Amino acid sequence: MRTCEEPRPPNGQSPIALAAGQSEYGFAEKVVEGMFIVVNSITIKIHSKAFHASFELWQLQGYSVNPNWQQSDLRLTRITDPQRGEVLTFKELTWQTLRIEADATDNGDQDPITTPLRLITNQGRIQISLKRRTKDCNVVASKLMFLLDDLLWVLTDSQLKAMMKYAESLSEAMEKSAQQRKSLAPESVQVSEVGCCAQQSWAQPFGGTPNASSIGQYFDKHDMKESSYHLLISRLDLHICDDSHARESGALKHGMLGGAIQLTFRRMAFDYYPFHRAGDACKHWVRYSEAMETRGQWAKKLVSEFQSKMEKF
Repeated sequence: MRTCEEPRPPNGQSPIALAAGQSEYGFAEKVVEGMFIVVNSITIKIHSKAFHASFELWQLQGYSVNPNWQQSDLRLTRITDPQRGEVLTFKELTWQTLRIEADATDNGDQDPITTPLRLITNQGRIQISLKRRTKDCNVVASKLMFLLDDLLWVLTDSQLKAMMKYAESLSEAMEKSAQQRKSLAPESVQVSEVGCCAQQSWAQPFGGTPNASSIGQYFDKHDMKESSYHLLISRLDLHICDDSHARESGALKHGMLGGAIQLTFRRMAFDYYPFHRAGDACKHWVRYSEAMETRGQWAKKLVSEFQSKMEKF
């Protein structure tokens, strides 16, 4: 993989649907979603103008799950609401070991001597939720949760500085990509009329014959109101120590001793909502609490003040 200076255009319709000669969510999509994938090892290499990185995964598995993130009947891994014209699907990826390594490129703007950044984790998983339109299979919203168990990370000061430079080199491309996503963010979905003979399939969460109200309630329970990305680490032990090269060449010459710092984080979580507008409700957020009501009122006040100032110009 290689980072782009300018973001690429959207992919458009689902290639699975196009290859099957269909224009909407149908049999071909359901067959592909039902596959259980097992990969012994996979290596992903990423090249950028400032650094190159590699991701190595061992014992990777991908499969469909129900809304409670449990393996079950494949018919329960999707929720289709004909009234909305939308379908929810749920996936999970697991692995035994993940190795991440990043280093500066020869022609990058990094320092002449850099220490490669390395991170090795034990088993983890990614939970993916997708909401798509049934008429064209386009993704309306998505939710990605990156879950890790105990994590031990040892960083030197030079590695920490290099990591900041790597993030800075990607910030411009990420900002352009975010602007593109916001400009192409789907508005309110126009729900098409569904005939009585339409070939629709949905998960049947309740007993008896499914009806529009029961399906709508079940859909609302697991619906993604907006796209979001989440990282949850059960325990993170972070060790930061001075670099051996710097200590030998500089610190000891001035009679200074090296040092280190250890940070321990428990249940550390990051939540990112890229399309959330200032002042909008936050009740659908993953870790919503009543304390956010004060924040919401404060945000609405700032938005109204900003709008009033802009109207004067």
